[in-house]
Amino acid sequence: MNVPKSGYRVFSANSTAACTELAKKITERLGVELGKSVVYQESNRETRVDVKESVRGQTIFIIQTIPRDVNTAIMELLVMAYALKTSCAKNIIGVIPYFPYSKQCKMRKRGSIVCKLLASMLAKAGLTHIITMDLHQKEIQGFFGFPVDNLRASPFLLQYIQEEIPDYRNAIIVAKSPSAAKRAQSYAERLRLGLAVIHGEAQCAESDMADGRHSPPCVRNSSGHPGLELPYSSLNEVMMAKEKPPITVVGDVGGRIAIIVDDIIDDVEDFVAAADILKERGAYKIYIMATHGLLSADAPRLIEESPIDEVVVTNTVPHEVQKLQCPKIKTVDVSMILAEAIRRIHNGESMAYLFRNVTVDD
Repeated sequence: MNVPKSGYRVFSANSTAACTELAKKITERLGVELGKSVVYQESNRETRVDVKESVRGQTIFIIQTIPRDVNTAIMELLVMAYALKTSCAKNIIGVIPYFPYSKQCKMRKRGSIVCKLLASMLAKAGLTHIITMDLHQKEIQGFFGFPVDNLRASPFLLQYIQEEIPDYRNAIIVAKSPSAAKRAQSYAERLRLGLAVIHGEAQCAESDMADGRHSPPCVRNSSGHPGLELPYSSLNEVMMAKEKPPITVVGDVGGRIAIIVDDIIDDVEDFVAAADILKERGAYKIYIMATHGLLSADAPRLIEESPIDEVVVTNTVPHEVQKLQCPKIKTVDVSMILAEAIRRIHNGESMAYLFRNVTVDD
C-alpha cells in the first residue's frame, strides 16, 4: 500500500505479546514503524505509560486488544490516550477490535448501561474516533459523540468456510437462538445454503433480564384506578406466553455439516448444548464461527470434550493460551482490514469499500 511515512503514528497500548503482535502485523501492512512507548504496571498495580517520541500535531492510532484482564486493558488505553492528548497530538484514534463491556449495553434491574459509561470515559481521555469490529449491538455506536467505524469480520469467516471446510456445499447455517437468526440468514444467503434455528428452553433468556420498564412487573395494580388494572385472566395469559417450549430445531440438519454463527463465543455452555442437539438430529460435523473468541473459564476443556469439530474465531481477542489447551480452536487474521481502515482514515478516503461485501445483518 502506498502510505505516507509521516503525519501519523501507530502505538500499541498493551504490554502483552498478543497485542504487540497484532500491532506489528498492522504496521507491516502499512509500511510504518510501531511507535516507541512503554506500558507497564507498577508494584501497586497502577498503570504507567511513557511515550518515547514526539507526537505534537500528529494523528495517532492506538491499537488495543482486550485480554482476560479487561479492566487493566481499559486503564492502559485511557492513560495512553490522555498522555497523547496532553502531548498535543492532533487526533487520537482508538483501534479496539473487540469493544469491552459491549454485553452490558442494555438496562438491567438495579444496574446500569456500563458500555455508555466506558464511551464517556474514552471521550474524556481524548479519543476522537474509534475503529472496532462487530459490536455486540450496533446501537452502541449511538453512545459516542464522535465517529465509530464498526468493521465486519464476515468476509473473512465466509472465506474460511469456502476454503477450509471440505464439502461445505452440504452444510447448513445454524442460529443457536432466534435472536441470532438474522446473522445466520445473512451467511446462508451469501453461501447459498440452508438455514436452521434452534429454539427452546435451553437457550439463554437475555431478554428476561431486561429492566422492568420494558416488561411491567407481574403484580396487581393497587393504585385505586380500576381503569389501569390488568385483568387477572389476561395476566395469567401473559405469564403463560413467557414460558419456553421444549427445545427444537427448525430445519433439517440430518446428514449435513452444521455451522453455528455468532459474534461472540465466551461461556460455551450454550454452544455445547446446541452441538449436542444438532448431533442428536443427525449432523455429522459441527463448526462454530464467531468474530470474538473470549473463551472464558473452562471453555477450552468443554469444547475439547464436546461433539464440536472446530471453533473458528478471529484475532480480535488474544486466545493463544486457549489454543494450546484445545487444538479445535482455529484463528483467522483480520489485521488486513484494520490496516486498510487506518490508511483510509488518514488519507481521508471513503470507508464504503470496506463494507462492500457485507450486509446490515452481519
